[in-house]
Amino acid sequence: MMEAIEAASDFIDGRNRGDLDSDRQLLFAIVRAIEIAGEAAARISPESRALAPDVPWQSIVSMRNRLIHGYFDIDRSIVWKTAQEELPLLLPALRALTEKG
Repeated sequence: MMEAIEAASDFIDGRNRGDLDSDRQLLFAIVRAIEIAGEAAARISPESRALAPDVPWQSIVSMRNRLIHGYFDIDRSIVWKTAQEELPLLLPALRALTEKG
């Protein structure tokens, strides 16, 4: 999860929301990173999830499912907000979780 989140952060570094409309490769890269983070979240055990109750596990998995199954109806503003604002907030909690494990 952390690698996918860090990759998404790298992809958007120096970019803006409008780039998602003009750069198909950027959109695909960010969407794929979010999908990978969601797939990884789905594979984390309930016991490990309980160690990080502030992480919105189900929302992460649901976002992945939405991207995978509804690709032709993706709201790019939501993808941008997720990559720009929400994913970076997860990193400290995930790092703490790995230190516990």
